[in-house]
Amino acid sequence: MHAFGARPQDSGSPAGRAATAAAFLVALSMALLGIANSSPKFWFVPTVGPFDSEWIRPVVLGCSVFVVLATRGFARHFAARDAARGRLGLLIDCGLLAAAFWCFWRYYVDVSEIEEGLFDFELIHPVVALVGAAVFIVICWRVWGAPLAVCGIVAIVYFFSGEHWPWIFRTAPIVFLDTAEDLWFNLNDGILGTLMGILIFTVFPFVLLGTMLEQMGGGRSLIKLAFHATRNFRGGPAHAAILASGLFGTMSGGAVTNVVATGVITIPIIKQRGFSPAFAGGVEATASSAGQIMPPIMGAAALVMADFTGLSYLTIIVAALVPALAYYASLFTSVVFESRRLGVEAVPDMADDFTVTAQDFVNLIMILVPVAVVILTLLAGYSPAGAGMLAMYSVVVLSFLNPEIRRHPFKIVTALVRGAETQASLLMAIGVVGIVVAVLGATGLPNDFAQLVGQATGTQLFLTLAIAAFAALMLGMGMPTLPAYLTIILILGPSMQSLGLSVLTAHLFVFYFGVASSITPPVAVAAYAAASISGGAPLITSVYAMRIGLVKFLVPFIFAFYPVMLIVPESGVAFDSLAFASIVFRMLVVIYLVSSSVIAFDRRRLPWWEILLRLSLALGVLLLDPAIHWPATGLAFAYLGWHRFRFAARSGEAA
Repeated sequence: MHAFGARPQDSGSPAGRAATAAAFLVALSMALLGIANSSPKFWFVPTVGPFDSEWIRPVVLGCSVFVVLATRGFARHFAARDAARGRLGLLIDCGLLAAAFWCFWRYYVDVSEIEEGLFDFELIHPVVALVGAAVFIVICWRVWGAPLAVCGIVAIVYFFSGEHWPWIFRTAPIVFLDTAEDLWFNLNDGILGTLMGILIFTVFPFVLLGTMLEQMGGGRSLIKLAFHATRNFRGGPAHAAILASGLFGTMSGGAVTNVVATGVITIPIIKQRGFSPAFAGGVEATASSAGQIMPPIMGAAALVMADFTGLSYLTIIVAALVPALAYYASLFTSVVFESRRLGVEAVPDMADDFTVTAQDFVNLIMILVPVAVVILTLLAGYSPAGAGMLAMYSVVVLSFLNPEIRRHPFKIVTALVRGAETQASLLMAIGVVGIVVAVLGATGLPNDFAQLVGQATGTQLFLTLAIAAFAALMLGMGMPTLPAYLTIILILGPSMQSLGLSVLTAHLFVFYFGVASSITPPVAVAAYAAASISGGAPLITSVYAMRIGLVKFLVPFIFAFYPVMLIVPESGVAFDSLAFASIVFRMLVVIYLVSSSVIAFDRRRLPWWEILLRLSLALGVLLLDPAIHWPATGLAFAYLGWHRFRFAARSGEAA
């Protein structure tokens, strides 16, 4: 995302500048409303919220539509090509805005009456619902591209024509008037229902927190400290990119945002160390995308998952910790093998631009303290939204430790506006997901699909998981992670749980593959963003990212079959420390085997038979039967010991 005032087209016509100024004010108002809505009861915090859902949802969404259309609407898009087209775009934007305001006003008026007592739907109500759905689909297509918008269109078509579809897709005939409640006038499963409420009441504070942390100066200091910590490693800049992107990504919550924010610094340094442009971009892309699986913030996913599953936020972040650490360990290991392959040596002396100063450690406080505030306030019993707001307040206070903020305190306001812009764009995507949710709830398709998958796979959990993984990868291509995760879990969640997976395991499994879709060809958005910085070929960069991040595709299957890896006791079963130690130890062996295989190098270049042997041993180490996985582990150690003894002398011992 670009900050307001930073777009080239903003400096054009007076109308463009007026639209930018209006969007700035509306976004700031939206941010302040979100703060007032979510502020917890605390001794120094004035509390005025939370506000009633009947009016806060349409007001926030009305502001969001205005902000998105004013900054990224059709007028700006068309005007960049032709002035006449710009006028046409302005008419489209005004029409969408008028339609949205009308639908949101009817939502407030009619839902308020529904909550008060008996209410009869009339012909105007399904018309409002369809117009509202169309507004979200069109704006989502403009902001996020075609994939999610097409899903919304298919859902609407299916909803009204399901009785004519074949096989399990056939539905009972619908009553046209009843579709109004299913789609729009509903606080639960409608477009403005539960998911939209989660984004407005729970996620918004963390979106604001993320932009605050990003803008207040801690980001560059974090990267410099990461470079300092990894300066004695062969792959220093690549390791630093992994470390910085993981920490930064948990706050920003977006793969592309993370790539752009950290990659402009890390990728050129990685290339200077001797790595290829494609590898440099691949490392940054896969590390940045994985920031969303790194606790404690995990972008916004942990918050949505907590509300969606009914589990506590702390339960989600504890469960996600070991899988995330395992994945980042695999990235570090892959860089070690690539460094050996290229003969890259450590360069302890860093450039002057990366010399760590006392101010960098001060700036780091702005990152560590808010994260600690989130964890401690959650332990104290505050809601996730309240914890996010208190953390944001701490960032505002601590930001004045940065001389740049003391000279330009208005950057705090700019950060709030940028957070509101990010939230507005996300709400457009969630509106289309709400269409899918409403249609699935009204038709009962997920239950029918669960029965079909159960009949096709029987008791084969692996096949069901493979179907869910493939669906998440396909749907997630070019789509924000959060909507992709929500859509897939709604469809395939019942199938996965019917085979014994817990709710938490099923949700984390789907979410991991939604994250992985950002580095999966052919639509690897994070890899393409990194390639634009590195200068590498986009497709080759995405292939490198997928190879380096191959363990990301394995980890969800591992914790699905070994749920003890999630630490959190499930279904009343006590935590088994011995089983936990067993799978963590064997997973480290698998990381070494797989990471060296994808790079095709260890102490020397690996021939094809050694690559196959390592992958076969990795599979054996992961099998559930102890009579197989322990002998396989022993064989892996024996083979790796032989390889090290046989070839260490010619490769050297540097890591």
